[in-house]
Amino acid sequence: MNTQFIAGHARLPAGMAAKSVYDTLTITAEIDKKYGVIVDASCTLATEHGRDYVARLLKGHSLRDGIDSILEQLNEGYLGKANSALCAALKDLYKQYCKMQENTQ
Repeated sequence: MNTQFIAGHARLPAGMAAKSVYDTLTITAEIDKKYGVIVDASCTLATEHGRDYVARLLKGHSLRDGIDSILEQLNEGYLGKANSALCAALKDLYKQYCKMQENTQ
């Protein structure tokens, strides 16, 4: 298989719909091993629309380029309560990606 699967986690703020189902927000991504490009992504937001928005935002981005541009897009485009949790989960996902890269070198 030419892809790897990684996940990032963060605590959800109180008062969110997803909080009644999950204590943490999770972003998962399938990453192309060679180029670090996100092939597919999902998250545990409560609404399908929110999950789709995050997936579209992440797909096609290479983690080799870092996550600053994605974080910027999240801060500009996602104005819900989960913004800080999404950013934290994305940072955790990127941390997992970097660890994975270190282990393969």
